Amino acid sequence: MINMIEDIFSKNPEFCKDSYTIYICGVGGQGIIKTSTIIGNGAINEEKNVVMSEVHGMSQRGGIVSTELKIGNYKSSLIEEFSSDMIIGFEPIEVVRNLNKANKDTKIIINTQPIIPSNISSQKNSYPDINEVIAILRENYNYVYPIDGSQLAKESGNILTLNMVLLGAATADETFPISKDNIIIAMQNNLKANFYDINAEAIEKGYEKVKSLQ
Repeated sequence: MINMIEDIFSKNPEFCKDSYTIYICGVGGQGIIKTSTIIGNGAINEEKNVVMSEVHGMSQRGGIVSTELKIGNYKSSLIEEFSSDMIIGFEPIEVVRNLNKANKDTKIIINTQPIIPSNISSQKNSYPDINEVIAILRENYNYVYPIDGSQLAKESGNILTLNMVLLGAATADETFPISKDNIIIAMQNNLKANFYDINAEAIEKGYEKVKSLQ
């Protein structure tokens, strides 16, 4: 899988001005679909057009899940190869598997804690060393932000806030098209009130972590 990185890192897309594309990948049970919904609502709050893909793969716990969002004047939600502005990776190897969406300037937010997808755990191949994965990513991509999102979620008070940690991390990048404030508002519009504080803290932890890496 690591060889996939070296095979495609030099590809370059043609970008569309005044637009932004986000590819989100991981496994079922990590809150990927909710994350996409919140990003979409945040874009609407800022009066931006947004289209979102259907879920690819199996969304039950342990199955592979990915979503694609395009913010701007788009009709199709599918992101072309090597043209994603940002990848938000909830699971390290799922990032590697989807690097055909990335180019050297793609912002890569990657949770460093593995949650092995069911289709990989059933195979005999061993899981690659995460430090080696990160090292190769950094050699070939200009903006790689590895964070232990699972640990930050625990520090926020609940491991289930991992998705908000990674979403907060995304907002820390200056090119992200939605403000952190509007992401928090969108979060509040999509979650029950008793979860606001813990998820807002998770967003802040992710935000501060990526700021410290820049």
